[in-house]
Amino acid sequence: MEDLQSALLERGLTVSTIPEKGRSLVTTRDFSPGEVIISQEPYASVPNNSSVDSRCDGCLKSSNLKRCSACQVVWYCGSTCQKSEWNLHRLECHALSRLNKDRQKSVTPSIRLMVKLYLRRKLQSEKIIPTTPADNFKLVEDLVSHMSDIDEKQLVLYAQMANLVNLILQWPEISIKEIAENFSKLACNAHTICDSELRPLGTGLYPVISIINHSCLPNSVLVFEGRLAVVRAVQHIPKGTEVLISYIETAGSTMTRQKALKEQYLFTCRCPRCIKVGQYDDIRESAILEGYRCKDNGCSGLLLRDSDDTGFICQQCRLLRNKEEIKQIASELNFLSDQAIKSTSSGHYQEATSMYKMIEKLQTKLCHSFSINLMRTREALLKNLMELQEWREALAYCRLTIPVYERIYPGFHPLLGLQYYTCGKLEWLLGDTEDAIKSLTKAVDILRITHGTNTLFMKELLIKLEEAHAEASYKLSSKMSSKIYPLDYFCKIDVCYH
Repeated sequence: MEDLQSALLERGLTVSTIPEKGRSLVTTRDFSPGEVIISQEPYASVPNNSSVDSRCDGCLKSSNLKRCSACQVVWYCGSTCQKSEWNLHRLECHALSRLNKDRQKSVTPSIRLMVKLYLRRKLQSEKIIPTTPADNFKLVEDLVSHMSDIDEKQLVLYAQMANLVNLILQWPEISIKEIAENFSKLACNAHTICDSELRPLGTGLYPVISIINHSCLPNSVLVFEGRLAVVRAVQHIPKGTEVLISYIETAGSTMTRQKALKEQYLFTCRCPRCIKVGQYDDIRESAILEGYRCKDNGCSGLLLRDSDDTGFICQQCRLLRNKEEIKQIASELNFLSDQAIKSTSSGHYQEATSMYKMIEKLQTKLCHSFSINLMRTREALLKNLMELQEWREALAYCRLTIPVYERIYPGFHPLLGLQYYTCGKLEWLLGDTEDAIKSLTKAVDILRITHGTNTLFMKELLIKLEEAHAEASYKLSSKMSSKIYPLDYFCKIDVCYH
């Protein structure tokens, strides 16, 4: 830990113990918005490969892939990634090649991640690959497992997974119990690796990043550049402040967030948002985001459950909305949602779009205009309409989501920036250059803080904005030229001259 503390101090950070939180990452100097607080390569990582989608084990890209001819499990995009992974994969390849085909099908990304974790420990102990203060197995051992908080069903699952890892490695010195405990550590500490547009690519374990605690009002954001995890400040962080990121999707009521954190990470959040649970402002916000709207279309009141539990009463006009009516609409929505998801996954986008529009119609009767469920439906419509290349309608739905994004996310949130980016791309495609400039500018203002400016994604975004400005200038100059020099003006000059 002393070596890690020394390495962190050079970056303006230290590890401190905070009551009820345990280890925490704290600043020893000020950090500005957009500044990188810390970055780390994974101790171990795997792509989210499936039977229909594969990615390179080295860079997580999905193009020009070739399968390892020996183990038939791992993919690489070329010799560069293959060579960079060779020290570890030669051991993994030998272990996986011993399995029959049925066993190989059971090797999920989680199983592979655990196997690679132990193989990396072996290579470091044999000094085949180096260790550093921020890259060693001791950091993995120091992670919290929460084994005492896990139910029996989950323990049995971890034991079954540990048995398979033990079968793959065939190392008698490691116990099933130890492997099961490490699976529990992965569940609480591993991170989903995403691309610049927050689409999941794989899973990685970043032991130093894992020291950073959660808040539903974080002062930092975790993004990825390839497999590199990068934590950036999204606001001014004074010296002596705990660095905080969000572990979960923060859009939703306090109860929804608390439930997600308890189930996945086994703790109760006590951030500034969560300590307001049960207070009027929190109840009101929950009713707007996840509750129901007044039956009177002219009323904007929110509904709360009545004391007799027969329905929900509007807090503005006191109109009662019957519980049975809500149940009936909710039942229809569940049925349609299942059908829409099936249609989308089958590639039947036109059929799915029709269903989502039916869902939207029902939700507008049932939900507040800032409803999370209504927003998700419109997000699904946006994606399906883009697949169908119905650009104008897709833009309309994208614009409908923006006010909700602005309400549920803080000013510098990558999802808000990416939604503005989508809006800007659609506007530019449709020739709405002035609107595109406004949307792309808002996207840049947010994403330069969350993503930095040196990634390929951000460079392409900045180029798009420059091109949009150039196109707007050209259109303006052309318009001005046509006003000053109409065609018949030149004709008149020619006649007079001759």
